[in-house]
Parts: sequence; C-alpha cells; structure tokens
Amino acid sequence: MIRMRQSLSSILLIALLALPGRAAFAAGSPAARALAPNFTLPTSSGTVSLHDLRGKVVFVDFWASWCMPCRQSFPWMSGMSDRYSADGLVIVSINLDKNREAADAFLQQFPAPFTVAFDSAGKTAEAFHVEAMPSSFIVSRTGNIVYSHAGFQPKEADRVETQIKEALSK
Repeated sequence: MIRMRQSLSSILLIALLALPGRAAFAAGSPAARALAPNFTLPTSSGTVSLHDLRGKVVFVDFWASWCMPCRQSFPWMSGMSDRYSADGLVIVSINLDKNREAADAFLQQFPAPFTVAFDSAGKTAEAFHVEAMPSSFIVSRTGNIVYSHAGFQPKEADRVETQIKEALSK
C-alpha cells in the first residue's frame, strides 16, 4: 500500500510537471513576495545552497532532459549569465531527472556555464510548487521570490530579462 502511494505520488508529480501551465508563485501575487524555500543540492563539483547566495539575485530554473523548451532556455540562460553575472546574477538550474545519465547527456548537448544542481527526488520542485517544465523563479538579494515564469518561449524572453534587470537594480 505504501509503495502504491509512493508510485501514485511520483506519477502525479511527473504529470503535473509535464502539463503546460503556470508556476504557483505568479508575479504580483502575495506568494510572489514570499521567502524562497531554501535548498542545498549536489552539483557536479560539490553542493549549492540558496541560503549561501543571499545578497545575489538568483535565477532558479527547474528542468529535465525530456523537456523540449529547455533546449531553448539553456542557451538563453547562458546569455543571461554572460551578461549579468558581474552585476550579481547567479543562475542555479535544478535538474529533476531520475536518471543522472539523461541529465549528463543533455548537458553534453547544451553546456551550462552556470550552476547545475541535481534533485532526482523532486523535493525542491515541490517546495517551489513547480507545475510545468521549465519553471523559473527570480529570487531577490533578500531571498524573496519576486517573479516566476512557467515554460519558455523566445518571444517572452525579453519580459523575463526585464524582470532580472529590475531585481538586479535593487
């Protein structure tokens, strides 16, 4: 019975992540100003903790190797990292694949000059109420979520970049 509940929970999470939609922390909503859930996750070279990045603007991005829009968002995030890291932007991209080899194959195709963390259990995505892939959150220097966006479309990238610049100006 417990194993069945865990399987159903995993299926529900995967189904929710696959649905197009909006992240629960929509910009302008009261939750959008909420303190971002802290996380400490493994990376290829150690760990990353949101708490340790306080004082920086952090672009937290959730992705998976099977996510087709992620193939467009990774080059865009690389550009954002190049453009704004000197101003205090840190990008932490959190992979949710159960299979690390799938994530590594994706990263071979789409190299990331920013931090990539791994959360195969999906606990961080649950804490951020992720509903679609990819989903991104801008966390202010004080640790509050100031903007969120679900999905990736190149025509909306300018709006997200404007939100990054606004967060960096504060």
